[in-house]
Amino acid sequence: MSAKPPAKSLKPGGAPARRGSSRATGTREARGARGAAYDLLHSVAADNAYANLAMPGILEKARLSDRDAAFATELAYGTLRWRGLYDAILAQCVDGSIDRLDPRVLDVLRLGVHQLVSLGTPPHAAVGETVTLARQVVGDAPSRLVNAVLRRVAEGGDLPRWRDRVAPGYTTGDLAVAWSHPRWIVSALKEALATHPPDPAIANDVTADLIALLSADNDPARPTLVAKPGLFSPDELLQLPQVRPGRWSPLAGELMTGKPADLECVSGGLVGVQDEGSQLVALALANAPIEGPDRQWVDLAAGPGGKAAVLVGLAGLLGAHVTAVEPHAHRAQLVRDSLRRFPPADYSVVVADGRDALPPGSADRVLVDAPCTGLGALRRRPEARWRRTPDDLATLGPLQRDLLRSALTIVRPGGVVAYATCSPHLAETDHVIADVLAERDDVMQIDARAALPEVSHLGNGPAVRLWTHVHQTDGMFLALMKRRDPTSRSEHIHR
Repeated sequence: MSAKPPAKSLKPGGAPARRGSSRATGTREARGARGAAYDLLHSVAADNAYANLAMPGILEKARLSDRDAAFATELAYGTLRWRGLYDAILAQCVDGSIDRLDPRVLDVLRLGVHQLVSLGTPPHAAVGETVTLARQVVGDAPSRLVNAVLRRVAEGGDLPRWRDRVAPGYTTGDLAVAWSHPRWIVSALKEALATHPPDPAIANDVTADLIALLSADNDPARPTLVAKPGLFSPDELLQLPQVRPGRWSPLAGELMTGKPADLECVSGGLVGVQDEGSQLVALALANAPIEGPDRQWVDLAAGPGGKAAVLVGLAGLLGAHVTAVEPHAHRAQLVRDSLRRFPPADYSVVVADGRDALPPGSADRVLVDAPCTGLGALRRRPEARWRRTPDDLATLGPLQRDLLRSALTIVRPGGVVAYATCSPHLAETDHVIADVLAERDDVMQIDARAALPEVSHLGNGPAVRLWTHVHQTDGMFLALMKRRDPTSRSEHIHR
């Protein structure tokens, strides 16, 4: 590791201010794009806000031009994604632990580092504007510290030079710093890739795959649209000049410019905003073969309603009915909003716990889109990687198993259950399936790859794993299970 550039001693002074301090907000209207970016970082840290929900309101209050709003968004989201690496850089430029810094100062410094090492902002502009922001947020004395620290960062060079200095190797710890992920997430992703290589037909380089996946997590994704079946055709979607075809889903279109909400078909409820991976999960359930009637479909954890809309559209074309179950009333309302353009007779929304919501044997197809850590969607949620902890697995695991058990009870013999998570973590995928199947002698896992014949690089099966760096989708896991029909002689078990 190279020595840090020479500079005078820079010690963090004073006790950290409380995150919720009213002084942290300052005068938003006077601070421009960098101030709006800071306000988002503060809102995420102090109020536990979701970046995608908080940013629109912040931008509206700041009254920025479209260009400045785009810069503020890139500055804030990029800083949230790369926080781990930036903290490692700052640790080289401040004497003592950065944990002793006023949290407001630390957020301002992170914004400055992003401009210097990632955006290529000229040092005089990045340092000068960030010092001005620091003065507005925390006052004159801390702004002098910001000035000195950022000058040291600028002396250290660009992102590759800093990465070589703070994370020179290929250990899990180095990769966690270099690609700005918590170490436990890097370990989990590495284990999943080693266990289930995306393309088993070629020589497997787990480290190369891991770096490609971590890199993909740091690339912002364009919005993906879904034409709700029966309401809006894929051809109509692709006729929009700013939309190009999706890679895998026949319902998908990628929005190249503009905002989804500005499209009349989106605001009118005919088209949704949904990653292709989620679309493929719903399509796979609809494509899976079943025996007997096909009239009752269930989405057992339906909020906020994206997959439910695809299922209702597909079921309606077949004359089937969808019951969408959601335990939280406010999320159930989001489901209703997503389904509002469909005929009311085609669906029902039930506010109930999916673990005991419906009677046994009452459904032909059941989707369990289980609550999970969301490690497969880190590119869309820049703050999520810093919020999740390994303890979440202990909380989510029992719920995931219980929901799958309930689904296998609700589905009738001959029917099919889809278990999906937006996470590749083995504790949320393989282990859940293995534990629940071990309890049942009337359930078999079927090959989910057969339900998505147009999608390549799906591994050895029988489950489907979508990888962000391979498929350019969220990292989805899908397993299909069938209740054995004792009258059938054609069933084959995959264990």
